[in-house]
Amino acid sequence: MAKNLLIVESPAKAKTINKYLGADFQVLASYGHVRDLRPKEGAVDPEHGFRMAYEVIDRNEKHVDAIAKAAKAASSIYLATDLDREGEAISWHISEILRERGLLEGKDVQRVVFSEITPRAIKEAVANPRKLSHDLVDAQQARRALDYLVGFNLSPVLWRKVQRGLSAGRVQSPALRMIVERELEIEAFKAREYWTIQANLTHPDGAFDARLVKLHGKKFEQFDLTNEQDAMAARAALEKAAGGQFTVGEVTSRERKRRPAPPFTTSTLQQEAARKLGFSTSRTMRVAQGLYEGVALGSEGNVGLITYMRTDSVALSDDAVAELRDLIGREYGKSALPDGVQVYKSKSKNAQEAHEAVRPTSAMRTPRSVASFLNDDQRKLYELIWKRTVACQMIHATLNTVSVEFPVADSAFRASGTTVIDPGFLAVYEEGRDQKTDDDEDQRRLPRLAQGDVVPVSQIAADQHFTEPPPRYSEASLVKTLEEYGIGRPSTYASIIQVLLSREYVLLENRRFKPTDVGRAVSQFLSGHFAQYVDYDFTARLEDELDAVSRGEEAWVPLLERFWQPFKTLVDDKTESVDRSEATGARELGTDPKTGKPVSVRLGRYGAYAQIGSKDDEAKPTYASLRPGQSMHTITLDEAMELFKLPRMLGQSEAGEDVTVGIGRFGPFVKQGATYASLKPEDDPYTIELPRALQLVQEKLEAIANRTILDFGNGVQVLNGRYGPYITDGEKNARIPKDRDPKTLTEAECAELLAAAPVKKPRGGRAAKKTATKKVAAKKAATKEAVAKKPAVKKAAAKKATAKKSTAKKAAAKKATAKTTKTAAAKKAPAAKKAAAKTVSPQAD
Repeated sequence: MAKNLLIVESPAKAKTINKYLGADFQVLASYGHVRDLRPKEGAVDPEHGFRMAYEVIDRNEKHVDAIAKAAKAASSIYLATDLDREGEAISWHISEILRERGLLEGKDVQRVVFSEITPRAIKEAVANPRKLSHDLVDAQQARRALDYLVGFNLSPVLWRKVQRGLSAGRVQSPALRMIVERELEIEAFKAREYWTIQANLTHPDGAFDARLVKLHGKKFEQFDLTNEQDAMAARAALEKAAGGQFTVGEVTSRERKRRPAPPFTTSTLQQEAARKLGFSTSRTMRVAQGLYEGVALGSEGNVGLITYMRTDSVALSDDAVAELRDLIGREYGKSALPDGVQVYKSKSKNAQEAHEAVRPTSAMRTPRSVASFLNDDQRKLYELIWKRTVACQMIHATLNTVSVEFPVADSAFRASGTTVIDPGFLAVYEEGRDQKTDDDEDQRRLPRLAQGDVVPVSQIAADQHFTEPPPRYSEASLVKTLEEYGIGRPSTYASIIQVLLSREYVLLENRRFKPTDVGRAVSQFLSGHFAQYVDYDFTARLEDELDAVSRGEEAWVPLLERFWQPFKTLVDDKTESVDRSEATGARELGTDPKTGKPVSVRLGRYGAYAQIGSKDDEAKPTYASLRPGQSMHTITLDEAMELFKLPRMLGQSEAGEDVTVGIGRFGPFVKQGATYASLKPEDDPYTIELPRALQLVQEKLEAIANRTILDFGNGVQVLNGRYGPYITDGEKNARIPKDRDPKTLTEAECAELLAAAPVKKPRGGRAAKKTATKKVAAKKAATKEAVAKKPAVKKAAAKKATAKKSTAKKAAAKKATAKTTKTAAAKKAPAAKKAAAKTVSPQAD
C-alpha cells in the first residue's frame, strides 16, 4: 500500500497524475463535491450562528469510503482538489469527514494546488504544500448558505403566488431580470424610418462605394431624410450636380496600431467559443475540463493540454512567456516579436495574479500536432486557446486607414478603406465581435486615388431603413454583461444559464435568450416585491463582500446576519400581502362581444391561458390555452378570441361517433368517441380537417391493438413496450429471453420469469428508499406488537380459523379476479388513454 494518498476531484485527472508520482503515491478521485447541505428546511440555522448541517452526497458515498480506506493506511494525505474556492471547500469537506471518522490522528495532511497537469507542475506542487485556506472555505460556505437561504425561503413564495415548482436564486434572478428587461425594451421599441444615399463608383482597379456625409452644407445625420419624397428629391439634386462623375477632393491617410487581445479568462473563453464555435457556456466548460484533466497522446499517455479553466486572471507565468516567444520567433520570424513581454492586467477586483490565464500547458504542442488525438470539439477549442495565447505575445498589427472626400456642390460623399501594412498578431488570431460596428465598413480596400482624380459614377442610390430594437442576449453577450455588472463569478456563469434554461424561464431562439411567460412572471414579481435582491448593484456588492471574505478581510457570519434579518422580514410580509393575480401578471384584454364578459389572460399550473368571465360569475368561466409562440404579455383581444374556437366539431366517423379537436394538458388532440389521439407537430388544431383526424385516430387504435401480444386473463400480459416486448403483472416487469418468440410464451413460463424479476424500485432515490424501509419496519413492529398482545390460549384456534377462512376467501377471490381481469383488460387501453388525454382546464391554482 502506498504511503502517500493524493486526492483530486475527477478520475480523469487522477489517471493523468498517477503516472507522474510513482509507486509511493496512490491517487484517488472524490468525483466532485463529497458533502452538501441536507436538502431540507433547517440545514442552515440562523438562530445558532448559521450552523450548517452537511451530509455525504448519496452518489459519492462509495468514493468517500474508498478515500477513507486509503487514508487509514496512508501516512501522508495530500488534498489536491481544484485551486478555486470550490476546490478549497471540497478539500475541507474531505478532511472533515476523515477527522470525524478518526482517521487523521498522527497523519500529515497538506493542501497542494496546481494550475496545469504536467509532470513539472505536479511535482513542484507536492514539494511545496500549504495548509488549508479557511478564508476561501468560509467564503464558499457563506455563498452556499446565502444561496440556500434565498432558495428555501423565496421559492415557496413563488409556489404560492406564481406557480408550483418554481425557484428563485440569488444570482440567477438578476440574470433573468436582464433578459426580461431587454425583452421589454424590444416590445416598447418604435421603429423609425430613415434613408441613406450612396454612390457606386467605377475605377480600373475595382469598383467601390461612397456614402453621403454632407448635405446642403451641413453634416448628414441619420434622421435628416425620413421619407421617400425627401430622399428622392435629394438624390435627384445630387445626381444633377455630379453629372455622372466625382472629383477627388481631400485624401487623408492615418496609420494606427492594434494591440492583441489578452489571453483567455473563463468568461472571455466562453464568449469567444460562443461567437466563433457556436458552443454554449456549459459545452465550453465541459470540453475545457477534458483538455485540462488530460487527453491520451499516443505513447505519451494522458497529458493535460491546458491550464485550469476557471480563472479571472490574464497573467502568464515567466516559463510560459519564454516558451511562447521562442515559438513565435521560430514559426513567424523575429519581426513578429515585440521588444519586451506583453503584460496584461486583470479588470476583476478579485483576480488572483498568482493564478494564470487559460493557456496551453505547452505552446509547442501545436493544434496540428495533437489534432489526431482529439475529438472535434476538443480540437476546435484547443486551437482557439492556442491561437489566442500565441497572438497575445506577438507584435501589434499596423493598419493604414485611407479616407477620400468627393465634394458635390454644397454636399459631399466619403469612401474609406483600410490596408494592413504589417499583420503582426492578426497573422494568427483576431478577436470576434457580438455585433457589427462602423469599423466593419472601413475594412475594404480602396484603389489608389489622388486629389483631382475624376472617377465615373455608375449610380447614386437612396435606400430606405428602419431602426432596429436592441438585440436579445446571446450566451456571449449575457456572460459579458454579467461580468461587467460584477454578477456571478467565472465558475458560475454556465450554471446560471443552465438553471434559467432547465426551469424554462428562458428559451434559446436562434441562439438568443427569450423569456417565457413563467420567466417574465417570476422576474416581474421579484422586481416588484423583492427589488433589492434582484438589483444589479446589490448583487455585485454582495459578490464583492464574499470576495473580501475569501481574502480574509471580512468575517462570514456578520455578512450573513446583515443579509438575513431584512430578507426574512420581507419574505414573511410578502407571503401574506401579495395578491396572486397581480403576482402572475394577469391582464384584462377587453370584453367578449357575445356575452359581454371580461376576457383576460392568466398564468396557471400548466402555463398561460385565456379566460372569459370571472370566478365570481354564476356560470363557470370558459378557458383556452395559448398557442405555441403566443405570450400572455403581448396577445391581443382578437387573438385571444380565436382560441375559444376550440374544441371544434369536425364531423362524424363511419360508425356515427362525433369527431372533435381540442387542446388539453398534453397538447392538441382529436377525439373520436372514447379514443384520443395527439396531433403531430405538423398538424394545426385550428385548421385540421376530418380525413386527417380520422387517420390519426386509426393510427392510435392500431397502436393500442398492437400493444398487447398476449393476455392470460389474470393480470399477466405480454406487451410491446418502448424498448421491445416484455412481461408484466402490474407489479413487476420481466424481460423476455432473446431466443424466445413473445407470442409462444405460456402462462407458466411468464409466471416463472416474473418470479425471477427484480421488484420495481420506488421513485425518489434515497428519500424514497428510506421511506419504504421505515414503512416496512413500522409494519413489522406493529405486527409483532399485535401478535404479542393476543392471548396465548386463543392462538391455536385463531390460526385454524384464519387458515380455513383464508382458503375460502382465496377461492372466491380467484374466481372474481379472473372475471374482473377480462373486463379490465378490455377497458384498460382506451380508459387509460382517456384519462391521460382528457382535457384539463388550465385554471389557476
